[in-house]
Parts: sequence; structure tokens; C-alpha cells
Amino acid sequence: MQSTLLTETRGISNGKIPVQVPFFRPHVGDEEINEVVSTLRSGWLTTGPKVNAFEREFASAVNARHAVALNSCTAALHLAVEAIGLREGEAVLIPTMTFAATAEIILYKKAVPVLVDCDPVTGNMDLADAERKIEALKRRCLPYLRGRDLNVVGMIPVHVGGHMMNLDELKAFARANNLWIIEDGAHAFPAAWRANSADRWHFCGDDTALVTCFSFYANKTITTGEGGMAVTSSKAIADKIRLMSLHGLSHDAWGRFSGTGNWDYQIVQPGYKYNLTDIAAAIGCHQLTRAEEMRKQREAVAEFYLSSLNDVSEIALPVNDDDRINSWHLFPIRLKLHSLEINRNEFIEKLKNSGVGCSVHWRPLHMHPLYQERLGWNENHFPTASQLWKEIISLPIFSSMTFEEMVHVVETVKQICAAYQKNTVSRAA
Repeated sequence: MQSTLLTETRGISNGKIPVQVPFFRPHVGDEEINEVVSTLRSGWLTTGPKVNAFEREFASAVNARHAVALNSCTAALHLAVEAIGLREGEAVLIPTMTFAATAEIILYKKAVPVLVDCDPVTGNMDLADAERKIEALKRRCLPYLRGRDLNVVGMIPVHVGGHMMNLDELKAFARANNLWIIEDGAHAFPAAWRANSADRWHFCGDDTALVTCFSFYANKTITTGEGGMAVTSSKAIADKIRLMSLHGLSHDAWGRFSGTGNWDYQIVQPGYKYNLTDIAAAIGCHQLTRAEEMRKQREAVAEFYLSSLNDVSEIALPVNDDDRINSWHLFPIRLKLHSLEINRNEFIEKLKNSGVGCSVHWRPLHMHPLYQERLGWNENHFPTASQLWKEIISLPIFSSMTFEEMVHVVETVKQICAAYQKNTVSRAA
């Protein structure tokens, strides 16, 4: 990829125009555009034949039996806990290192999210801390108990950045504690794990969990603009998710208004408005055909970063495990602050001032007012995540990234580290 990108970008920059690297850039081609135009002209814009095709093709891609397309991963997670019957007052283990959706869908059900610290290398859920949290619940010594007995019934692990957790350890932990699993795979398509080189690849969505939920937000490996997917091996769960995705109607618009459909319907129970449109699915179908190609392009960017930044002593790089197929949704670096004279926020400002878009994933949930004030969490309950939060920066990584952009990111990181490393006699201006 490196030589190809170099050829593509040679001559673009003459040194006079500063390189500006966005944090992400959607990789949408003429095929997607033409398909959207065709869909608009077809007269069928909402959930219909394109959504049905997208669901079938996505299920096949992740070795799932059933897939239900939705308007976000948040919707998928919400309907997953709805479908499996999460009840008010029950407790669910989730990582503190995650986006708001993983926790808020538990609060929707008036259940209790039990936050768990993270692994210092991957940022994924620390199962040893999850065990400690379960034991603390039994001893009634967690901050939000307030005299209540809480029963932990399930867990929602997140594969942070597309680096999957050890699925054998995850399933063994769930079995030992009698927990169901819903996977938050928002970052993890396409991604896979294997126990060793002799084992087969287990794709995210491949029957590890009762339900696995994916995101097709604009910065993901494949996008529909906004969108998500719930996959499951259970027809009953899939049917419940589909039912609840459109007001609890007995069948959707495609079933009512297609040539062979029945106009009548029944409201079975109160549902939600979470369906995906054919316009979005038209993009998704073409993105899906290029998913592995775009993942490999992200992987090539990651490998360039890894090789180019390997000798920079002021930062730690993400792990690149032979027993993972990483989606490389994120490329997080970790600043070694004891070696730098600036903090993480100042480092980010210097990146942005040099034309490098970046972000942080994430401010841990226990550092948000909602979880501090309502549930009583604080930084001392999550020492690893609390420290990691101060050190991490997500560098730009996307499939349409040019070689010139990659080089600019690497050179900028190196220049900042060299200029602000501690114990230097002089610094760059």
C-alpha cells in the first residue's frame, strides 16, 4: 500500500500548502452514489428491499443466522436488552472505557450499569476487576447500593478500537457467573479473534453473544451515514428486535405496501422508531462488498504508524496481535507523560495547530457528572482508566488516507515529542 499511496500522492503537495489531515474521511465511491440515486428514483425510500438485502449480506459476512438493520448501534443495543428481558433494578457489567450508549441503554430500562476498569494495554474490559465488582456487590460495598441488593445478570463488553477481547476468557467468565453477553461491536467490523494459530478465526458477531451490535456511523470501516445492525443466532430474539424497531407493529411498510403485502397490521406492544431506510442500506450494501479491502487499507496505515513511530520513546503504541484481525477503527497512542514537558491536552493542541485532526476515546463514564452524581463513582474506583484517560490520543486513521497524510502525522508526532521531551538542553521553536 505504501508504494501505491506514494504514487497516488506524488506531486500533490509542493511544500507551499500545509497538509491538513482530518481525523476521518468517509470512503464513499461512485457505486454508493449511483445506488442512492437509483433508490431515490425507485420510489421506495424507507425500510424495504435494500434493507432486506443488506441484512442478508451482513449476516453472511459475520457468520450470523439473523440480522436486523437499525438506525444506530445505540438502537441495536437498546433493543437487545429489551429483547432478552432486562428488568428494572437488575445490574449489568459494562466497561467504564466506552461511549455513552453502552450505559444509557441500561438506564433506559431502569437497570443499573456496574462500571468496570480497563486493561492498561488494550483499553478493553478488565475481567479481574469485573470479578472484584461482583464480589463487592455481594458484600454491599459499592457506592450506589444505598441499601439495595443488586443481582448482576449480564455484561456488555466493548472491543475497543476494533481489537477484540479474548473470547474464550469472556465466555468462561460469563458462564462462571451465570451472565448473558451482549457484545458492543461498534468498533469491531470486520474484526476477529483466535486462541492460537491452529484455531479458526472467530468473527465479531459469530455466536459469542446473545446479540452483537454494530455501528455504521460515518467514521466506521463501513458506513451508512447513521446506522446499526443487531445480529443473533436466535430467531425469537431477532423477531422481537424487528418488532420493537417499528412501533411494535406486526409487520413493517415493506410487508404492508409491497406488491405481495397485506395492508393491515396489529400493534402488539409499544415499540420504537428505530428502522433503517433503504437510502442508507443502498450505501451499506456497496460498502459491505469493500469492507475487507477498506479494513486492509486501515491496517496498512496502522502498520506504517507502528513501524515509523516505534523508536519514539515518549509514546506507547497499540498492540498488534497475530491472533487478532483488527478493524483498526482507532489508532490510540499513549503519552509517557513523565518524559514530556506538556500534558495530553497541550499535545492535542499542537497536533491540531500542525493540521493533524485527532480525538480521545474516551472520557471514562465514571468521570461524567451523570455517573458521579447518580451512582457515586469516582476516579479511585478505576485507577487504570483514570490514568489512561490522561494519556491517550487517537490519531487519524481511515481507508482513504494518502501516504502524504500518513507521513505528515508521523512527522508531526515526532516533532512534538522531540520539542517537548524532558531533560533536553534546547527545544525546537
